[in-house]
Amino acid sequence: MININKNQIIIAFIAIIICIVIVIYILSLNQQNFNNYEDLEITETEEIAEEPEEKEKIKVHIAGSVVSEGIVELEEGARVADAIDQAGGTTADANMDQVNLAYKVQDGQKIYIPNINEEEYEITEDMEGIQNIYETNSDIININTATQTELELLPGIGPSTASKIIKYREENGEFKTIDDIKNVSGIGDAKFESIKDQITV
Repeated sequence: MININKNQIIIAFIAIIICIVIVIYILSLNQQNFNNYEDLEITETEEIAEEPEEKEKIKVHIAGSVVSEGIVELEEGARVADAIDQAGGTTADANMDQVNLAYKVQDGQKIYIPNINEEEYEITEDMEGIQNIYETNSDIININTATQTELELLPGIGPSTASKIIKYREENGEFKTIDDIKNVSGIGDAKFESIKDQITV
């Protein structure tokens, strides 16, 4: 009887130790999961707290029929419309029919907004690139900003090729020169020769 009681005590003692070990193991797992969750939460918070990368600044000179002529500072990739907004908007006599508001401006460029009393606006050498702003009154098509419909106006450019041009500039960025359009599948030397006088960048 005494031996049976000793065995029972030993078994009970071992069972208690096993239970303690199991409890400790479970608690350690829970603590580890909690720590992992905290690390994940901190990482997510840090990612959310990261400030968006600032775009580079550019300066352009805007003149003509705007409220405040002069140099304005814009973010890289800004359009003519943004420059006009920075200049306080246009005056009442501005001839906006001649202006392409979607044209992407370049650092150091001069933008001139004509007025309705001007019969013809002469582009001077210090306004390099400004001719692209007046696409509405020109047969020249800017292959960096033209829509699918506008591209299809070019000789030999159908819907499929126009779509390829747009896809190419979306994947590779703007065309640097008009010759770069030959990198688009379907535009060889012969087709380029037929459109080169009607396109610009």
